Amino acid sequence: MKIPNHLGAETSPYLLQHAHNPVDWYPWGEEAIQKAKKDDKPILVSIGYSACHWCHVMEKESFENEETAKLMNEYFINIKIDREERPDLDHIYMDAVQAIAGNGGWPLNVFLTPDCKPFYGGTYFPPVNAFNRPSWKEVLTGIHKIFTEKRGQVEAQAEEITLHIGQTNVKAQTKSILIEEGKELFTWSEADIIFDNIIKQADKHWGGFGSAPKFPQTFTIKYLLRYYHYTKNEDALKQACLSLDKMIYGGIYDHVGGGFARYSTDAEWLAPHFEKMLYDNALIISALCDAYQITGNKLYKQTIEHTIDFIKRELMNDEGGFFSALDADSEGVEGKYYVWSFDEISEILGEKADLFCEFYNVSPQGNWEDRNILRVLVPVNEFARTKNIEVVRLESVLKDCLSKLLQHRNKRIRPQTDDKILLGWNALMNIALCKASATFGNASYRQIAVSNFNFLWEKFVISGSASLYHTFKNGIAKYPAFLDDYAYLVKACIHLQEVTSEQNYFQHALTLTKTVIENFGEDALEHFYYTGKFQTDVIVRKKEIYDGAVPSGNSVMAGNLLYLSLITDNKEWKKRAINMLSNLSEIAIKYPTSFANWNCTLIDQAAMINEIAIVGNGFEELRDALLKYFIPNKVFQCSQTTESDVFPLLSNKTVFSQPLMYLCRNYTCQLPTNNIDIVIDQIRKNTKFKETYNN
Repeated sequence: MKIPNHLGAETSPYLLQHAHNPVDWYPWGEEAIQKAKKDDKPILVSIGYSACHWCHVMEKESFENEETAKLMNEYFINIKIDREERPDLDHIYMDAVQAIAGNGGWPLNVFLTPDCKPFYGGTYFPPVNAFNRPSWKEVLTGIHKIFTEKRGQVEAQAEEITLHIGQTNVKAQTKSILIEEGKELFTWSEADIIFDNIIKQADKHWGGFGSAPKFPQTFTIKYLLRYYHYTKNEDALKQACLSLDKMIYGGIYDHVGGGFARYSTDAEWLAPHFEKMLYDNALIISALCDAYQITGNKLYKQTIEHTIDFIKRELMNDEGGFFSALDADSEGVEGKYYVWSFDEISEILGEKADLFCEFYNVSPQGNWEDRNILRVLVPVNEFARTKNIEVVRLESVLKDCLSKLLQHRNKRIRPQTDDKILLGWNALMNIALCKASATFGNASYRQIAVSNFNFLWEKFVISGSASLYHTFKNGIAKYPAFLDDYAYLVKACIHLQEVTSEQNYFQHALTLTKTVIENFGEDALEHFYYTGKFQTDVIVRKKEIYDGAVPSGNSVMAGNLLYLSLITDNKEWKKRAINMLSNLSEIAIKYPTSFANWNCTLIDQAAMINEIAIVGNGFEELRDALLKYFIPNKVFQCSQTTESDVFPLLSNKTVFSQPLMYLCRNYTCQLPTNNIDIVIDQIRKNTKFKETYNN
């Protein structure tokens, strides 16, 4: 039996995967760092996550190899980090490796001096020379040699790289601009430039942006949907919907069980790396809700429902929390759980197999590594016409076949579930559930969101404070929460208030926002740090501004501050948010796919914000009817009575025998009404649409 290393007491599934490696792994912490200083050895930090395919490959090839482990243990103090538990460390050392090697990814392997400063690193290293990469053993022996023989050069390089990481902070990438009173923050000509720059990167045939590998880029899609909403530019809607359609039709989507994989390895969305992440599915659900509100396309509704069913079935615990991910591999093979042979499907489906296989691109030779990933090449309506079958009949047959395949697949050995619960990712799913509840009037989605929030508030709040933890598992919450965690949870509170009308969610949002300003802010008009001011185990405090796989905490907080400033008439919060946006607008316009969430907030501000209040007993029916519309540029509150002390939007509203809607701007309201059509028409007239497209 293998003797466990120092990871045996951890809760992270990723760290526990390595707990019986012959490598003497430590978790990140003082014990390992002090040992490196005492033994005067360099530190090897290896960062990954449980669903990462190439992380598993390197573990099997190198970290489970006794000879390789002997080298690692002799020459280095070895630290394993779950990037999802410690995204702050991942950001720092990813920046270092990108500066050293020109690229990044996971597994991330970086070598540090005993004082934790990086001097060399890379991603995956093979066990022998391959892929134009040196072998892992060559790297280990080479680093040992240079550390012992050229220590001065190593330390000089470490200092230079650490300085570089600090200099790549937000101040080096933005302009310090104080927006003048009355000056436009963002113009329609700038919105046009963003659109043009996005379309230059758009794949007009397969959807998405750029070439393989392809990621969903949901924030870019959301910007295109807003741009269409405000300008009626059909090209924007076409590219947004093409991207969503091709993802739904592709192999990145699990047609059998629901849910999306993290990305596609090809331009056609056929072959993913199969890992399913909570955050990806949350963000795609949110984008699909926007698209459905604009188009009414039932494909989006079906996909949202199917994906939420997957989340409930496979990623939700009994208390309402959501697990992080499903692995890409099962039984040591990538994608084995998800792919099919032609014969297997034929046996399961019998006489319906031929129709099913033709629709889902299943063939005897396979479409991926001699197996088949289900995908749709011809949409259902068109396919039904070519087969002279009624669409309803075809959909019924396909649904029955998929159900049978799911029953069969459930007998397979499942990929491992990463069952740690991350605060920020749960908040993103909470937002998605609130949006789905609003879009479809689905009370069950709303209840899941409420239960999830109650779980988060119970498990993640640090006792006796307004601060939060980042991760929870097995009854243990740990690590101080990061900016993203707070930002996403504040936004979840805003959405929960909209769909429930419970004002306590706003109170939570206000409390959390004050904590963010106090703990993550420095200058009153600057962007926020990623880590809190009391966190001391990082070599630099970074300000993350890029919208990557998840939205930047800063971009989300800018939107939160604008929303809450209108609800509370807090001019300082509005000033800070406007400054955050204005300082970043130039780079956001130039590189829109890296700043798409920022640009969504910018274009909403250009269109001007609608302040909507519904007051009076029985307001729920009007609330639910209004929330089905796509109105991204709004703040929204409902109440049975007026509450002028805390929320100015609800003050000075007359309460009648029936609920009435007030549409306001700068707290100046039009005549109230209980007619939804009138309000929607008023919103259209109130919204500052681009004049060249305004009808």
